[in-house]
Amino acid sequence: MSPGDPAVLGTRALGRALLARQHLLARTTATPAAMIGHLGGLQAQAAPQPPYLGLLARLDGFTPEQLSGLIERREVVRIALQRSTIHLVTAEDCLTLRPLIQPVLTQGLRNSYGKRLAGLDLDALVAEARVLLEERPRTFQELGPLLAATRPDRDPAALAQAARCLLPLVQVPPRGLWGKGGAAAHTTAEAWLGRPLDPAPSLDALALRYLAAFGPASVADLQKWCGLSRLAAVLKRLAPQLVTFRDEQGRLLYDLPDAPRPDADTPAPVRLVAPFDNLLLSHADRTRVLPEEYRGRVMTPNGIVLGSLLVNGLVAGSWELTEGRGGGRTVVVHPFGAVTPADRGAVEAEGERVLAFAGGGDGVRIEAADR
Repeated sequence: MSPGDPAVLGTRALGRALLARQHLLARTTATPAAMIGHLGGLQAQAAPQPPYLGLLARLDGFTPEQLSGLIERREVVRIALQRSTIHLVTAEDCLTLRPLIQPVLTQGLRNSYGKRLAGLDLDALVAEARVLLEERPRTFQELGPLLAATRPDRDPAALAQAARCLLPLVQVPPRGLWGKGGAAAHTTAEAWLGRPLDPAPSLDALALRYLAAFGPASVADLQKWCGLSRLAAVLKRLAPQLVTFRDEQGRLLYDLPDAPRPDADTPAPVRLVAPFDNLLLSHADRTRVLPEEYRGRVMTPNGIVLGSLLVNGLVAGSWELTEGRGGGRTVVVHPFGAVTPADRGAVEAEGERVLAFAGGGDGVRIEAADR
C-alpha cells in the first residue's frame, strides 16, 4: 500500500462504526422522532411491532405511547420507500424521500405488473385513484374494484398496485398503533399531511444522511439501502467533503469526516434487534454485523427477517416476542452457539426490558444452542 492509499478498516472496525451510528453501542435519550429521522426511517411492513422494538433497542425511556402518539398526530407516517418496502418515517422525510425513491417503485411496478398494465393510460388511472383515496382512506381491496369498474378487462389487484407505486400513499391509523389492529387503509401523503412533496429533493443529501447512519460504506452499500442505482457519481461528487477507506477486500468506502469510528476492540453490549431492522438490510456486504453462515437463519427464503440477538457486535441468534393463548407474553431466544453465563444474564436482562415495554409477561426463555 502506498502512502496515499486509503487506510484499511477491518470487518470488526466497520461493525463497531455501524453499531455506534445506530446507537446500538450505547442507548440515547433522543426523542423517537429524532431517532427515526437520524435512521432515515425504520422498516415497517410487519405491523406494528418492528419499529417499536427497533426504537426500544436504541432509546432509553421509550414507551409505546410515544410512537403511537407521533403516528396519530401525523408527525410520522408509514409509506413505501427504500427498496419499495413500507417504512416509518418523519413527515418531512416522507415528503422529501418519496420523490427520490420514486424510480424504485416505478421499476418494481414494471417488473411485477408490467404485462397486466400494458396499454393502460396510467396518468388517467393515477388521477382517478387520487380522487378516490383523498375522498377517504381505502384499502387496496376496496380500491382495486373501484378502478376496475371503468376498466373491466383489467386485474383489480394490478390497478391497486399501480396506485401504490405511482402515488405517495401513506397508511393511516389505526394501522401501526401499538396494541391495535386494522387493515392497511391508504390516502395520499399530500392529503394526510396538508403539504406538497418536495419539488427539488437532493440525492447528495440522501447519500450524506445514509453515511451518517450506516457508514463507512461503498457505492454498492448505498444502492442496497435505498434501491436506487447509478449512485457512484453522487459519492464521487461528494468526495471532496468525505474521507475514504478500503475494506479488507479492497473495496472503496466513503464516510463523513467527523462521524464516529470506534476502535475495533470497543465493547459491544448484548442487544435484541427488531425483526426487519435496517441494521441487517442496508449494506451489500452485511458481514460487519451478520456472519455469512448465519444469514439464512435470520433471513428466510420468503422474505421474513427475524429478530436478531447481537453478542459482541455480531448476530449470534434470533429471538421473538410470543403471545400465548391466555395473553401471556414470552421472549424466546434461539442462540446459534453456546452462551456464556455473563452473556446469558445480559440476554435475560434485554428480554425482560422488552417484556416490560410490552406490558409484562411470563419471562425470558433461552433455548438450547441451535447448531
